[in-house]
Amino acid sequence: MTKKQKQLLIHLALFIITVITTTLAGTEWMLSKYLLWVPKEAQLTWDSFVSGFQFSIPFLMILTVHEFGHYFTARFHKINVTLPFYIPMWLGFILAPSFGTMGAFIRIKDQIISLKHYFDVGVSGPLAGFVVAMGVIWYGFTNLPEPEYIFEVHPEYEQYGLDYADHVYQEENMVSYHLGDNLIFWFFKEYVADPERLPNPNEIIHYPYILAGYLALFFTALNLLPIGQLDGGHILFGLLGAKRHSMISKVLFTVFIFYAGLGLITIEDLADVGIESSLQYLLMILAYLYFLYVSARSMFELKRDRWLFAAIIFTTQFMVHALFHISGYSGWLLFAFLLGRVLGVNHPPVFDNRPLDSWRKLIGWIALVVFILSFSPQPFIVSIS
Repeated sequence: MTKKQKQLLIHLALFIITVITTTLAGTEWMLSKYLLWVPKEAQLTWDSFVSGFQFSIPFLMILTVHEFGHYFTARFHKINVTLPFYIPMWLGFILAPSFGTMGAFIRIKDQIISLKHYFDVGVSGPLAGFVVAMGVIWYGFTNLPEPEYIFEVHPEYEQYGLDYADHVYQEENMVSYHLGDNLIFWFFKEYVADPERLPNPNEIIHYPYILAGYLALFFTALNLLPIGQLDGGHILFGLLGAKRHSMISKVLFTVFIFYAGLGLITIEDLADVGIESSLQYLLMILAYLYFLYVSARSMFELKRDRWLFAAIIFTTQFMVHALFHISGYSGWLLFAFLLGRVLGVNHPPVFDNRPLDSWRKLIGWIALVVFILSFSPQPFIVSIS
């Protein structure tokens, strides 16, 4: 077997595994059926597994179109690039929620020397995937099942009829998962969906096409964040040039990590600290300061500047929450760490800095509008009654 054949086999194997893991995840979200460690009535069957394709097929279709948008654009510009690597990630074996994958990526083997090439490769994937995602979302909201569909997922709700929301969410220790709104979902729920069939916000995760479309928008928004070397960073770099990109990228990263950690450590926590737990509270503050320090590595060369950044961010977060009781979304902290520590906030230089033509600039601004429409400040919300 040649090296090229082995490489193709890796791509194919990862794709097949990801199809399986996303289908398992779809079955878990749709029907609350699991493969392991559950009573017989909650165990996965072949029929329930097949039902999971209603989630995995549209979700992976959007993801695949996104990645091949990058791939074919790179090949058009004669840039050496790999086929997509799919990343399976299924947590059902520990009965934890997951979506079956962490996405996919292509690896560019050549150095890109043109601003135009960076822009074209960066913008093509999100826009291609977004078009397909809009079709999936439209189908999901215009083909909602009858409201009684929820009784297939939660047979215990049937005793209350369609007024189940007045009863089941009052139970003690009831865990609910919400999808935070973005502008696109708000529009479809307000103006497209049949209000008689629109599910309760706590139950929309059980509708496979809607969930697949929402996740597609979530990943699109992540990719289009105009920071560093994300697709949105490439777009911003092409639109505004290196100097402005560097400044705006750092400002946006600072805003992003500030919002992510806002309310994580509060004055209420300080009031609740007793003598026996004061050391634990202090260690938590120091750990968070170190996290901010590490996350700022790509922004500042000097350690002193990183510590200063960490101290200012933490102090400002603490004061803003104390004065205005505003909280952010701590779920973004991991991605902030990846941006600041791994991917980088800055953009690599290019040799060919000729400005983009008017058509490309228009596409770039459209892509940034897509980011605004797709982004949800709090995408996944877990609440316990």
